[in-house]
Amino acid sequence: MSKRPVIGIPTQVIQSLGGIPADFPPSWAMSQRYVHALTAAGAVPWLIPLLPDEPETLRAIYHELDGLFLPGGADIDPAAYGEPRHPNCDGSDLARDRVELLFTEWAIRDRMPIFGVCRGLQLLNLAGGGTLWQDLESQRPESIKHDYFPFRDGFRRDHLAHTVRVLPGTRLAEIVGVGEHHVNSMHHQGIRDLPSAFVVSATAPDGLIEAIEGVGDQFVLAVQWHPEALTETDPRAPRLFEAFTTAASDFRHEREASDIAV
Repeated sequence: MSKRPVIGIPTQVIQSLGGIPADFPPSWAMSQRYVHALTAAGAVPWLIPLLPDEPETLRAIYHELDGLFLPGGADIDPAAYGEPRHPNCDGSDLARDRVELLFTEWAIRDRMPIFGVCRGLQLLNLAGGGTLWQDLESQRPESIKHDYFPFRDGFRRDHLAHTVRVLPGTRLAEIVGVGEHHVNSMHHQGIRDLPSAFVVSATAPDGLIEAIEGVGDQFVLAVQWHPEALTETDPRAPRLFEAFTTAASDFRHEREASDIAV
């Protein structure tokens, strides 16, 4: 019987979310929605602890993975792309930044499947050498509203905020179909400069990049919205996790076959 692919999910320092009592012990956490979406797609989720100063431990974890999932979360430290912090840039999780960038660089090098959502799209863009708008409203005034935040403004996580246009001839189009799709939107940052390693596969009505993917055969895909919150209302949302899990399973089988051949 074929084993289910193991998908790594980086965690975040819970204190980076704010509002945590000072005497609460340092902890790592991650939304259960990602775990449930990946498990439903046939994957075995593996939560990755943030141990940037223990590279051997991280490397050992990485070698057990068949795919890397990059979840949403806090703003990435702008120092990661050589910029001073904008006044509207929220707090960052430096340990998470370092671990995610490290795992993403390893996965790109080893052609391991990668799938990212929201912050995950931004992190993937940075790993390839791109940059970000730190605050769309102030730095990109032509932007429509993208920050439909549940915790600040009371929007449901499955609130369909605007449309995106999925471009033909892309991997994303093969999975969810071309044309306009309604999506949720919970971000105030976005891709500014896209590196040559990626191509655009979806855009918002204001032209903001909403999805990117790799230019080669490796499964590298990231979207700016949150499909994990739409799996019960949009039949296309689970397909993203299923396509990723299938790619991770193929990667596992190819690696096992290569090990046997050696």
